[in-house]
Amino acid sequence: MAGYASKLRIPDLKQTQWQILAGPVFIMMILAMMVLPLPPFILDMLFTFNIVLSLMILLVAMFTQKTLDFSAFPTILLFSTLLRLALNIASTRIILMEGHNGSHAAGRVVEAFGHFLVGGNFAIGIVVFAILVIINFMVITKGAGRIAEVGARFVLDGMPGKQMAIDADLNAGLIGEEEARKRRNTVTQESNFYGSMDGASKFVRGDAIAGLIIMAVTIIGGLLVGILQHDMNLSTAGQTYTLLTIGDGLVGQIPALIISTAAGVIVTRVATDQDVGEQMIGQLFNNPRVMVLTAAIVGLLGIIPGMPNLVFLLFTGSLLGVAWWLRGRELQNDASPRRNEEKASAQAQAEAAQISEASWADVQLEDALGLEVGYRLIPIVDSAQNGQLLTRIRGIRKKFAQEMGFLPPPVHIRDNLELSPCAYRILLKGVEIGRGEAQPDRLMAINPGCSEGSLPGTPCQEPAFGLPAIWIDEVLREQAQTLGYTVVDASSVIATHLNHLIASHTDELFGRQETQQLLERLGKEMPKLTEDLIPGVISLTTFHKVLQNLLAERISIRDMRTIIDTLAEFPGQQHDADELTAQVRIRLGRAITQQWFPGDDEIQVIGLDLNLERLLIQASQSGSAIEPGIAENLMRQTEKAILQQESLGAPLVLLVNQPLRFMLSRFLRRVFPQLAVLSNLEISSNRTVRMTGIIGGAS
Repeated sequence: MAGYASKLRIPDLKQTQWQILAGPVFIMMILAMMVLPLPPFILDMLFTFNIVLSLMILLVAMFTQKTLDFSAFPTILLFSTLLRLALNIASTRIILMEGHNGSHAAGRVVEAFGHFLVGGNFAIGIVVFAILVIINFMVITKGAGRIAEVGARFVLDGMPGKQMAIDADLNAGLIGEEEARKRRNTVTQESNFYGSMDGASKFVRGDAIAGLIIMAVTIIGGLLVGILQHDMNLSTAGQTYTLLTIGDGLVGQIPALIISTAAGVIVTRVATDQDVGEQMIGQLFNNPRVMVLTAAIVGLLGIIPGMPNLVFLLFTGSLLGVAWWLRGRELQNDASPRRNEEKASAQAQAEAAQISEASWADVQLEDALGLEVGYRLIPIVDSAQNGQLLTRIRGIRKKFAQEMGFLPPPVHIRDNLELSPCAYRILLKGVEIGRGEAQPDRLMAINPGCSEGSLPGTPCQEPAFGLPAIWIDEVLREQAQTLGYTVVDASSVIATHLNHLIASHTDELFGRQETQQLLERLGKEMPKLTEDLIPGVISLTTFHKVLQNLLAERISIRDMRTIIDTLAEFPGQQHDADELTAQVRIRLGRAITQQWFPGDDEIQVIGLDLNLERLLIQASQSGSAIEPGIAENLMRQTEKAILQQESLGAPLVLLVNQPLRFMLSRFLRRVFPQLAVLSNLEISSNRTVRMTGIIGGAS
């Protein structure tokens, strides 16, 4: 297997090795251009490559939908600037060394830009060059830098809200730790992008200034070289070297202007795990449309008379070849899924066409969990339309199974035309347990209690916890997060509501079928222990009832080893499921304590008055009901104690003696489902307990 795995990894290494080396090779090429003299044909190739690169960068920026899809842009901007500066050095060297030989001395590209584009008039060339520099320096680069600066400020202000939204999805079980880590990394990259672009815009501005200085130095140097070394008169030297310098400046400033435009495009929409070479190659040469459009532009330039046709048409053919290869690969990847879909569709139509007799298959049983949606919510539950709700529900079931110890039944989703377009309802065994509304084209801004300011939108109430909220448009997301709102989409609203209701009805979801599946799972790891327990010690019905009692009070059943050991220890003493549950809870005391009071801090709980406790114990032992007056007073003071406990930020836990725990839990849970009733035997002995409130017999 190791050899097979190593064979599978070899193609990946071969595929990415040349991409990893792209960055260092490019730097070495730039350094060589600055030091070594280049022949005119190589200079033509490099100037043409510079134009092609700038066009591709602009088109990639145009096709980019998200900022991080082109996260390598600041680095590419630096590399392209270095390339232009190196070309300026190389062309200046050859102009000063070979300029006296004629206008073709620096290559056909420089000659074409110096003669064809400006008509051989160096005065016009200077004006055109100055205009390009002004447009690049004063308009595009300055505007892009300002946008990056302001964008960075807003992104940094909105980071706390985005982090809160990620934490809310994680706590609700909509995403896992890996997805949360990925989203946090994305938020960090987005904040870094605008700062990087603010600095990268200085490259373009410095390039424009350097172009002006290099142009002036080259003209002055050309005049001195022509007059002093080659015995040329002032007019001839000025005409020759100025035209060559203008051609050199134009062939460098036009790509600079294109890339500045790309910066202005991309900054309004950035570190990754990939190196620079992989980013540049993977993001530039991956879209066949970019290749075709670039080839069309370069091909048009190549057929213009006076242009270097061979070089331009050579790049045109190369780009079309790459585009054809990329398109063929896309079609090959899409062909197989499409054939499978067509085959499945044809089979479904053939089955639907058959008319069969009624059978037991036509009997529809109620689903354990169901979700019905209005017709406007269908896209968010349809994976073919990039709906995210199914993925979130799978995440909820997985996290629930990891926390509670059993897998909840699947959620069956169907549309219901009787519901309003944006409404949904959640069903448990065919009975509605929750209902709400979600707007698929808007976002819900939830006020967690600490937000400041108001937002334009439709006021509503968050369905799971009843928090005040507002339905807002997508464009207000950043503003809402800056004000402290938690912003979620419609899929997250429904998923959070579903997760809350599943947690509230855990015991009802744990049926005999789930019990049998859990036993089969345990039988693979502890076969002898489970065989001896059921049905030898207790029945499957009793075992199911004990686990259901634990889940009804939000106690996880993951520690099945402790549960089974406890049940096996009391086979002849208690046959009552409630008594067995009490013994299991005592053995799970450490886990129960950690669940409600994590860490090693002091435990703050609600207690009972001694006189009231004595009365309740007497009623429990005699089997009589609690007197109405005592019951009413108990309810009233429990509500008061809960409010006081919430103001302290302490867990809502009532601590009582062991004989009273089951009776009080069953009595109070109907009115105060958020209150947990624990016995003193369920608290770890190494923890300090402090009563923050006392429920007494007097009003």
